[in-house]
Amino acid sequence: MEDLKLRDWTPKSQLRAPATEVRTPHTPCIDVHNHLGRWLSADGDWIIPDVAGLLQTMDARHVEAIVNLDGMWGEELDANLDRYDRAHPGRFHTFCQLDWSLLARPDGDRLLLANLEDSAARGARGVKIWKNLGLSVRDAEDRLVSPDDPRVVAVVARAGDLGLPVLIHSADPIAFFAPLDADNERLDELRGAPDWWFGDTQRYPTFDELLDAHARLVMACPGTDIIGAHVGCAAEDLDRVSTLLDAAPRYHVDIAGRLAELGRQPRRFAQLVTRHPDRVLFGTDIYPAEDEQYGLHYRFLETADESFEYAPGEPIPPQGRWAISAAALDPRHLPAIYRDNARRLLDA
Repeated sequence: MEDLKLRDWTPKSQLRAPATEVRTPHTPCIDVHNHLGRWLSADGDWIIPDVAGLLQTMDARHVEAIVNLDGMWGEELDANLDRYDRAHPGRFHTFCQLDWSLLARPDGDRLLLANLEDSAARGARGVKIWKNLGLSVRDAEDRLVSPDDPRVVAVVARAGDLGLPVLIHSADPIAFFAPLDADNERLDELRGAPDWWFGDTQRYPTFDELLDAHARLVMACPGTDIIGAHVGCAAEDLDRVSTLLDAAPRYHVDIAGRLAELGRQPRRFAQLVTRHPDRVLFGTDIYPAEDEQYGLHYRFLETADESFEYAPGEPIPPQGRWAISAAALDPRHLPAIYRDNARRLLDA
């Protein structure tokens, strides 16, 4: 035992507890946060090679529609719209992204607004803003562009004028901004993806600085429906999330990619849903979309199961070495979380 390395220690829980299988959700759902395009694929090809197979999974798991965040802009947006939205009306809603490189040009603010207008005209159903805004996007004077930059505020406000919801991912988990030492709870993950660490304060803003800028952007755009990705980008600090939901009536959050965080505070999450049932959205961020993961999300939302794996089959849980417990949400809130809130935002 004394020769066992920590990296080789993968303990298996001996807890004997009920495991509830939930094949289909309480209400047919809309997955508001997923990736179906080519932007994040390792080889530049479509993340979903078989759209018919995906539709079969969706039908089996009662997934009414998926929001595809990979539309990008220009011809790539049209390619995504052709492959998903236009080929299968009602089943997919593709969001565009913004070409932030335009801000490196002298007239970048005008070009960025034109970029948005073009995407809206092509048929984008919303706008996705990724975490590179605030971490790496720079303007013509080589200044880091913050989420609350006036040029960003202008384009997000214009999206509201166009009736497009904006889903924004600011910062990353708090541990990604913390020192790489014995106290960091995500060392396993950062060891495998060192470029996800943003703890160099000479190079990057702090987590709190980015989330404060995120909040200022939301407050500056009261006419735009904004979705804070990954539980408002602060799943470890639900009081912060609830405060912004209280202050901004058109601010929403999705739960995508944060079962690990929510599952270690299920009662606190249930309280957030009870306080804001009209502004929490179902999403997974599991790509390619997997049958098993949909069932796991339904189990988390609907049952009272305790201490189960959020990443079955992984020898080391990727987002922290702990098990999760289910939230047992009030069934009265499930239709809104699963579908109705998304339908309202998507006008679907």
